[in-house]
Amino acid sequence: MSYLVGYVIPVPNENREKYREHAAGSAAVFREYGATELVECWGDDVPDGELTSFPKAVQCKPDETVVLGWIRWPSKAAHDAGMPKAMEDPRMKGGAVTSTFDGKRLIFGRFEAIVEA
Repeated sequence: MSYLVGYVIPVPNENREKYREHAAGSAAVFREYGATELVECWGDDVPDGELTSFPKAVQCKPDETVVLGWIRWPSKAAHDAGMPKAMEDPRMKGGAVTSTFDGKRLIFGRFEAIVEA
């Protein structure tokens, strides 16, 4: 079964294209180090909940949109071997990430797939 890194990020609306370009470049790096898929989804219908919601979780501001993404790895072992290499790759360095969104409000987790259909 696959191993996934999932994340939710608030991105300023004015940075949509800049974020998309960064994500596309990151996808190539992650695939080079063993990831099988990287998906980035720009929120289209992401309502505020009364108690919890994606926007509340990342303290989304009125001029921001919630982005949902994941990186799929073939296994936890592949993730553990490839993720550190990807994060140290020079193509992942620089101000693109920090200037595109507030990393302090990014939430993420690592997940073992239990159903894949």
